[in-house]
Amino acid sequence: MYQVKNMNRFYCFMLLLMMSICDASSLNMQHQKLQVKKILSSLNKKPLKSIKSLDGDMIDCILVSHQPAFDHPLLKNHTIQMKPNYYPEELIGVGKFNSSPHSKDGTTKPITQLWHLNGRCPNGTVPVRRTKKKDIMRANSINSFGKKKQKSFSQLPLVASASLNSPTHEYAYVTTESNEYYGGKATISVWNPQVMDPHELSLSQIWVVGGPDSSVNTIEAGWMVSPNRFGDSNTRLFIYWTSDGYQHTGCYNLDCPGFVQTNNNIALGGSINDDDSQFEITILVWKDPEKELWWLKYGTEILGYWPASLFQYLTNSASLIRWGGEVTNSKLDGQHTTTQMGSGQFAEEGENAASYFRNLQVVDGSNNLRPPGVIKAIAEQPNCYNVLLQNDNDGGYYFFYGGPGRNPNCP
Repeated sequence: MYQVKNMNRFYCFMLLLMMSICDASSLNMQHQKLQVKKILSSLNKKPLKSIKSLDGDMIDCILVSHQPAFDHPLLKNHTIQMKPNYYPEELIGVGKFNSSPHSKDGTTKPITQLWHLNGRCPNGTVPVRRTKKKDIMRANSINSFGKKKQKSFSQLPLVASASLNSPTHEYAYVTTESNEYYGGKATISVWNPQVMDPHELSLSQIWVVGGPDSSVNTIEAGWMVSPNRFGDSNTRLFIYWTSDGYQHTGCYNLDCPGFVQTNNNIALGGSINDDDSQFEITILVWKDPEKELWWLKYGTEILGYWPASLFQYLTNSASLIRWGGEVTNSKLDGQHTTTQMGSGQFAEEGENAASYFRNLQVVDGSNNLRPPGVIKAIAEQPNCYNVLLQNDNDGGYYFFYGGPGRNPNCP
């Protein structure tokens, strides 16, 4: 009889425990739904017009004054600047390789994105890629939506010392850090690298950097392939910023308040569309010293700006400019990833095969575009991804970079 009573108590205890777990799980799911709803409500403003892209994106045309940027507490009373007061002046020749055309027929073609095939946003609006519930749920957590993993830059060494014993970001890049910088520029070849796992990515970008590693400030722009972020393997235009070492501030594109878009033609996060096997985009970031704004130019299009007030160490100038490629290596099968960097070809394959950055320039204190000065190339895992820096007779810096990832020399 004593054993029966004890068993009954045990079963009652287990039943109560299971009910408690179910209640906690239900509360957690409700909390998650509320979080997702809050994010969608804050990012997806009421559009004047919506355009369905062939890649499945929905592009909403939002009034410039209603975009997500102005939800940031520092921008509540911000006066929108529709164009820069200052443009950097180019003082150098661009060199032989640096003068190669933007397209095969030698002409500079207008910038297009896939959604343009179905319409354009009217004047006075900005195109915003609509955030969907599934975009948020693909993130590692709801709180990490739109953000890079913490320390993805601050652990980037200045010498090749990365370990392959744990998931990591791997880089092949060129860097200059011998002065104060007020911007950077480059023309970047665009490819569609193969990404092994949806949680990995491959990108090519410019970094404008200030501050110590633990609380580094960055402005970043380029192209990327990130299935987990965008739900497909398309090559997409992106920007990123942080003011505290990727911990709490900043995000990709317009996934949080901060970047003020002024352009009605280009959607951040949108697919880059081109019918050439190899083509280029030009990225320029520069500081407007009068209005204290970091402007972004993409080809001939001025996209918008980051107010300097968002930052702690980029309020005045940057201390470092970097150009290059980045992949994530998850080692899911115990081997190095096969995710490609750039075109997937090593740097020594050269023009028309390897990826490249050309016309590398920095903006100096006089608002002039100049050669980078002291510059060096670094590849963390040169048997997986490498970099080859060049300087032609006309003084133009350029470099080839990239690689296939796993191969007999990169197990």
